[in-house]
Amino acid sequence: MPKEFFITTAIDYTNSPPHIGHAYEKILADVIARYHRLKGEKVFFLTGVDQHGQKVQQSAAKAGVAPAEFVKGITQKFVDLWKKLDVKYDAWAATIDPLHKKCVQGILQRLFDEGQIYKDKQAGYYSVRQEQFLTDKERRPDGEFGPEWGEVEFREEENYYFKLSQHKDWLLSYIDSRKDAVIPDFRQTELRNAVERLSGDLCISRPKSRLDWGIELPFDRGFVTYVWFDALTNYISFAGYDPSLSTLSSQPSTFLEKWPALQIIGKDILIPAHGIYWLAMLHAIGFSEKEMPQLLVHGWWNLDGAKMSKSAGNVVDPELLVEKYGAEALRYYLMSDIVTGKDADFSEGRLIESFNSELGNRVGNLLNRFIPMLVRFREGKLKKTTSEKEFNIFAYRFKFDDVVANYRKSFEDHWVSNAVNSTLVFAMLGNLIIDEEKPWSLIKKSEEAYRIDALFYTLAEALRITAVLLWPVLPKAAHGVFDQLNWKMELSGDEERFSLKDAEWGRLPDGHVVGKPVPLFPRIEISD
Repeated sequence: MPKEFFITTAIDYTNSPPHIGHAYEKILADVIARYHRLKGEKVFFLTGVDQHGQKVQQSAAKAGVAPAEFVKGITQKFVDLWKKLDVKYDAWAATIDPLHKKCVQGILQRLFDEGQIYKDKQAGYYSVRQEQFLTDKERRPDGEFGPEWGEVEFREEENYYFKLSQHKDWLLSYIDSRKDAVIPDFRQTELRNAVERLSGDLCISRPKSRLDWGIELPFDRGFVTYVWFDALTNYISFAGYDPSLSTLSSQPSTFLEKWPALQIIGKDILIPAHGIYWLAMLHAIGFSEKEMPQLLVHGWWNLDGAKMSKSAGNVVDPELLVEKYGAEALRYYLMSDIVTGKDADFSEGRLIESFNSELGNRVGNLLNRFIPMLVRFREGKLKKTTSEKEFNIFAYRFKFDDVVANYRKSFEDHWVSNAVNSTLVFAMLGNLIIDEEKPWSLIKKSEEAYRIDALFYTLAEALRITAVLLWPVLPKAAHGVFDQLNWKMELSGDEERFSLKDAEWGRLPDGHVVGKPVPLFPRIEISD
């Protein structure tokens, strides 16, 4: 059966509105998904929201509304922002969905029946903020728990536990045998080190006496499942996984044609949630090593070197940035200015600079210079270079094949910033050629007619291929370039207009007439 490219992000917790970190992760996933669509692949892009938990219950109570009403309002903020940012997903995961609840309870019942979940009493120090019991490993050298744990109190209660320790040896073997289980590779090393230190089992429940906003355990209605078997399960529940079927090969074809997924997550939830708990959970229900998801781990956006957080009061609101600069300016900045897996410092000044200098002064400037000249000197009509002599005047300087090959490899290696930056090479060289050749002077020399025709054709192709490569990051701007080139107008506004197969020299036919010039990247002016 044909395989889909399945990409998913961590689902966002609906205890507070979205921030710039959420926006970066979703745009990154959207850009990678669009690249695979550009290749002609069928894509399944899943994202959504985690709506259960003690924090949500507490926030709802503080706001004086029911938890269901509280998460509805926060969820809508995420939905609205993704629409504004042109994030195009194929499925939406919301953990209050009955489909999800059925899957979660089916998995829990199955593992309980198999003896992988048991009940036990635990007494110890509990972090209210992180909603977990702490061990002596979490203490600082002075014996105290650090501020990252928030309020810590002593608790004693019964709960249900998943036999996590049974999967430690398997997980170590898996990490050692699959070198790209986690990207980038230094995150995989961090994960292995964490697994080596793993001890004990995983508490997966909370008594309803203190948390009733969650999915009930099917074998004990006095408890709800905690986040691990709830939120993490969304990656398969909304892709069509059926927990009643004991083997993966017996799953519905709609699930099998998608799985396994590329999962994009932040570095803070690799260990232990996704790298340990999630992989062990999948192994427990029968997923083999070759059926494990690949984890793409991104870094944080910091502000002045410090991690953004509500408590620190340094959170950047992406919605305000969209209103101020537009979605495409933000998309471009976030994709071009951070190396996948590494941290970066957010800078509004850099956002403005990258838009003005890289998009405006290169792509926008080339369009604004080229099309009016073609209209003025050739009535907007291109003459396709046919002879080897004409072709080699300018085309060789662009090394089109090399740039497109680098673009492909960068995306396949998830090095998105490098792929994005490579798309501007053609526009940069196009402006350089105009400066050096001075077509307004060449036009006066009849013997140089072939040369100016070759120049114009080269610039047109440079712009056309630039638009193809830019489409995953700047879908609206890419359409704008095609519109001005008067290219594939019957598909204007449709994503089918763009294909990586078209990123090769010579697609514009002889005699092609371009459209009208329209300023594409109007300069962002900084007010005093």
